[in-house]
Amino acid sequence: MTVALAPQRVRPRITGLTAESVFVRRSLTHSLRDVESLLMAVMLPVLLMVLFTYVFGGAIDPSGGYVDYVVPGIILLCAGFGAASTAVSVANDMKHGIIDRFRTMPLRASAVLTGHVVASLVRNLLATGVVIGVALLLGFRPTADLWEWVAAIGLIALYILAITYLFAAIGLAAGSPEAASGYGFIILFVPYLSSAFVPVSTMPEWLQWIAENQPVTPIIETLRGLLLGTPLDTEPWWALFWCLAILAIAFVWGAWLFRRKAVS
Repeated sequence: MTVALAPQRVRPRITGLTAESVFVRRSLTHSLRDVESLLMAVMLPVLLMVLFTYVFGGAIDPSGGYVDYVVPGIILLCAGFGAASTAVSVANDMKHGIIDRFRTMPLRASAVLTGHVVASLVRNLLATGVVIGVALLLGFRPTADLWEWVAAIGLIALYILAITYLFAAIGLAAGSPEAASGYGFIILFVPYLSSAFVPVSTMPEWLQWIAENQPVTPIIETLRGLLLGTPLDTEPWWALFWCLAILAIAFVWGAWLFRRKAVS
């Protein structure tokens, strides 16, 4: 006697933004529980700003206006420190096997990374607000009007989004959370090779070319132009180009890594 087996039901693919909203809520919940990482993402840039303003600022700009020059670079450092934790979080998910469980579900490959990225965006925007508040206490005096502030915040958010997707992809590619942290630490050095802390013209000639043609410099110069009224020229277009290019590459790379590891 043969027994007829009931046909297996195919689970429908989750539609809309249901998956993304679930993973965003999951990542935000983890962030609220990991208060120490959030505090460090804020405290490190603040300490660097105090260090550069009061220790090096007098030698770089004896007039006392160095705080205005350094704040845009500190804002991007703040974004970098906050986004770097995303690589470790994704690598931890990989290590503990939760990503393997997610792969068995009818989810878009981007949904898992989107949760980490959006949570990081929220955390970093809050941290950026704290950094700007401390900068105002230290003497930062922006001249921006309402629309220039809106444009500056929009550019900061776009940069955070791009670099966080990059760190999320690094977390997928890394073999361990420790390796992900190390790769992220290397990327955090990029703002130091830009116009974040000193004018590019004061650097050696061989380093000037690198500083002028890397992604962070036009973003910093655009923020300076928006917040402090310095000349913008073509910097905003280059800033948008670099942010969108990094975002597109990181998004495609992350989705490819997710699918590749799913079949490995």
